[in-house]
Amino acid sequence: MMTIENAISIFALGGINEIGKNMYVLQCEDDIIVIDCGSKFPDETLMGIDLIIQDISYLKENQDKIRALIVTHGHEDHIGGIPYLLKQINMPIYASRLTLGLIELRIKEHGLLRQTELQMINGDSKLDFGTVQVEFFKTNHSIPDCLGIVFHTPQGTVVHTGDFKFDLTPVNDEYADIHKMAEIGRKGVLLLLSESTNAERPGFNPSERLIGEHIEAAFSTARRKVFISTFASNVHRVQQVVDAAVKTNRKLALLGRSMVNVVSVASELGYLTIPEGMLIEKYEISRMDPERVVILCTGSQGEPMAALSRLSSSNFRQVEVLPEDTVIFASSPIPGNEKSVSRVIDNLYLLGANVIYGSGSATGMHVSGHACQEELKLMLTLMKPKYFIPIHGEHRMLHHHKRLAEAVGVDGENIFVINNGDVVDLADKTARQTRSIQAGHVFVDGLGIGDVGNIVLRDRKLLSEEGMLVIVVKINKSDGQLIADPDTISRGFVYSRDAEELMSEVNELVVETVSLLKNANGNRQHIMRQSIRKDVDTFLYARTKRRPMILPIIIET
Repeated sequence: MMTIENAISIFALGGINEIGKNMYVLQCEDDIIVIDCGSKFPDETLMGIDLIIQDISYLKENQDKIRALIVTHGHEDHIGGIPYLLKQINMPIYASRLTLGLIELRIKEHGLLRQTELQMINGDSKLDFGTVQVEFFKTNHSIPDCLGIVFHTPQGTVVHTGDFKFDLTPVNDEYADIHKMAEIGRKGVLLLLSESTNAERPGFNPSERLIGEHIEAAFSTARRKVFISTFASNVHRVQQVVDAAVKTNRKLALLGRSMVNVVSVASELGYLTIPEGMLIEKYEISRMDPERVVILCTGSQGEPMAALSRLSSSNFRQVEVLPEDTVIFASSPIPGNEKSVSRVIDNLYLLGANVIYGSGSATGMHVSGHACQEELKLMLTLMKPKYFIPIHGEHRMLHHHKRLAEAVGVDGENIFVINNGDVVDLADKTARQTRSIQAGHVFVDGLGIGDVGNIVLRDRKLLSEEGMLVIVVKINKSDGQLIADPDTISRGFVYSRDAEELMSEVNELVVETVSLLKNANGNRQHIMRQSIRKDVDTFLYARTKRRPMILPIIIET
């Protein structure tokens, strides 16, 4: 990185031009501080991929300089990549109480708890990492214990907001530290990094308290069972579900591993209050009067294996959605998940359920945890930065945030709309963006990390779209003559019994190709495989306008 004395460098390894896998890095000489380490869920084009994490090549090359991983809050897009990071680089983790509890859950599953140093912080904590001193301020979001970070560097103050909104009547009475933010701004902020998720949405977010009233009203009017789905980590929303269930005399069941785990951790740490005897097991649901039950479940984003998706396809043991049951989506789809959510909603209607979904102040069951335009402008006004980097959002969101910053007085030439890997260097209190480092996606598939790349994904796509044809050819090792007729196996291309004529023509073509090449010089097997693949591909495309994956297998005996 930069060799100028006391210069600092800031870049993202994830979270820019995307929603998810947030990771930001601040480096001052030989001190590196990492901010967040999230994961991202794949879309339907990434077949078989379980998770997307960051390319941390730069961190591995400079791991002796890493002083800490500081985590702003406990959502998956900020903590989901931590186990995979720790398997490659061990570093101390600093986070608030609930966030640490959720991180412990993740790293315990990966067998990393004993070897990881976990340090608890809060809004009043102060840390010293040599050339950089760090303090914090409390923010509101859709999960408790969220923090913004203030870095005091030799160049000046750098602020990272974390995810935030301004909720003046928060459910847990933990108010954002607006006075502290104003004081930080009064002392002077050289550079602000602020989230951009809702930069396209005008106005202010409604308060989370509003949703509690809507949930209670829906529970009161529901005639049978109520299913309600939300993010497991939205502890405020979960508490409001519990409160509404108590007021409407309903018992509560939890479905989905992440929901059970988060409720357990949050209750243990005192962030959730659930009356004794309130929770029931899933096998008890069918034994109770349907109007006395609420089922809180995962799957609000249409994830295929989550509880609500399986319920919508009648594929969940011991629990089913019946006509006149009420299903509430207490969340909105993350960009990219709209199709999956719509499919689940359609399936629920087919089952005869009454489905409630969508946002809004009148009857909506969801308010965002991310700042809208007026709240983003308020943060910019409080901090009054000289330089600004919009983060945490897709490209259009970053550009909208840039316009908001210009509207409140930030010089447009001092705003950097960057990509993952672009480095903003600060020297002599001046910022420049002239270089980049390696950044990108790493795919997690089962136990494999990074062993699936574009070639494998291309093959998976081809197999899913066109199918596969395996052609087994047995030849005499000495003279290259066919010993038996070729054996052609179709998977996902055509059903062999319905296409016997086509398969017979393929076999005739293979016999012809092998006969012409029996005296080939060099690597006979390789030449035969290539020729069979080419000839059969040309023939099948002419006959079917399809191009299956063709796998010739040559057996010499």
